[in-house]
Amino acid sequence: MLYLGAHTIDNGGIHMAVARAEKAGMTALQIFTAKPRFINDRMSIRPERVKRFRDALAETGIDARHVMVHAPYSLSVANADEAKWSRASAGLTKELERSTQLRVGAVCFHPGNAGGGDREEAATRVAKAVVAALRTVEGSTRLLVENTAGAGQQMGRTAAEVGAILRRVPDKLRDRTGYGLDTCHLFASGYDISASRAALAGVIDEFEEACGEAPSFFHLNDSEGELGSNLDRHMLIGEGALGKEPFRWLLHDRRAAKVPLILETPQKNYDVGDDDPTPDPWDVKMLKLLREMAK
Repeated sequence: MLYLGAHTIDNGGIHMAVARAEKAGMTALQIFTAKPRFINDRMSIRPERVKRFRDALAETGIDARHVMVHAPYSLSVANADEAKWSRASAGLTKELERSTQLRVGAVCFHPGNAGGGDREEAATRVAKAVVAALRTVEGSTRLLVENTAGAGQQMGRTAAEVGAILRRVPDKLRDRTGYGLDTCHLFASGYDISASRAALAGVIDEFEEACGEAPSFFHLNDSEGELGSNLDRHMLIGEGALGKEPFRWLLHDRRAAKVPLILETPQKNYDVGDDDPTPDPWDVKMLKLLREMAK
């Protein structure tokens, strides 16, 4: 079973993101609960937003377990500055709170910039923020580390770094956390997943061994940058440096089954009307391509 979806446009509200996902035939989707450029450490989610979202899921039949929230990009819980780390940690906790109220399956987040300090200490800071969020917010919504493209001093570039973060989470909380892989980020960080089917499988093997488990989601994005460029720029599948074949190989890998497979590729119509449930044409195009490749 493949759960295919996209980060759908939420003009009109997150319930409209659900409606657009359903019109495109998606069985998974990703949303923001707040503006992604801000830390949102004090922002709660209104009950009426929760109800509209839950009603939309019920109407469309999309299982909330296959819905992901992407945390704000500004949450740098790897930061060595105590004040900045504290606020980022609070933002991660608040994101988990909002997402838990929506009862979605998971929140994914970028660990952030570690600065020029020790990488092991940075892993400890990320894990500390994860543990704080999980201990503060009860529920089944999971908190998942996303691998990064590795620009500057970003944490989470390698399997070893993602594994180092997760190893620092106490055993009693480990089932509420995990990780996922972004294809663009893998390629941009230096993993040549376009070399062969065996090479792609080997990279996932490396992460699985380092983390003690398979990925809990995949972001399906082609890459504007070349191998090892550290450029986090997504392109439509088949129009970037990765090409189509790595996605075909991934769709037939056992670890792609039963986890959200989310497109974060460009949209054609970002200005869709608030009350218009029409899916984005490029999302529809990408989903059709993925379904053909999955046969």
